[in-house]
Amino acid sequence: MIPQVQYDKSSALFSPDGRLVQVEYARESVKRGSISIGVCYNNGIVLISTRQISSSLMKPESVEKIFQIDDHIGIAISGMTADAKFLIDKARLEAQINVSTYDEPIGVEYLTKRVCDTIYSYTQSGGFRPLGTSLLIAGKENGIPRLFETDPSGTSFEWKAVAIGSNREQVMAYLEQGYTDNMNIEQTILLVFNALNETRIYDIEIVQVEDCYVKFSKDGIKKFVEKFRSKYG
Repeated sequence: MIPQVQYDKSSALFSPDGRLVQVEYARESVKRGSISIGVCYNNGIVLISTRQISSSLMKPESVEKIFQIDDHIGIAISGMTADAKFLIDKARLEAQINVSTYDEPIGVEYLTKRVCDTIYSYTQSGGFRPLGTSLLIAGKENGIPRLFETDPSGTSFEWKAVAIGSNREQVMAYLEQGYTDNMNIEQTILLVFNALNETRIYDIEIVQVEDCYVKFSKDGIKKFVEKFRSKYG
């Protein structure tokens, strides 16, 4: 039998047990990335991403993990940032094409499908490798908060609350226990802080997506950190 390792020579080559090995490698890249979390609440979605700061000399604001796509859509990433930024540019282009063609904002689900079509194409084309990133695509559609996760295989899933990146299983277990429908934004952010635990809530980004995209300032984030400390010690 041909050794298993040879089945990773092409992104479009199946192993005997039906696996696309390079897609699995791409998923491992996501697992090594800094964690991003999306949670729907009563009037929108919160996206929170942690930053991996490798040196005290690095400016934290230069590490960007959440991006605005349109006035009503934001995307948080985990995995290879360069791969993610390629998809961010694709998503922004799709959003502008939709506005130019139909004179209306793009739907969150439709945008997710278009991005996933691009991701999937990189698992089937010679000379390319799968993209080592996952995205959380968040926005409101017809007044309803919607949150999608993309996978390096090109599939997508819709969630009420989800995490991607390192320690996903631990955070997901906490979200499953603590999430309730109709939470407000403060309850939602404090839930995420609890899931991350206090040691990981300093170098973070927070974005709120309701009828528009709002990125929290340093002072805004500090306010919630202080509330977290006062409430949970």
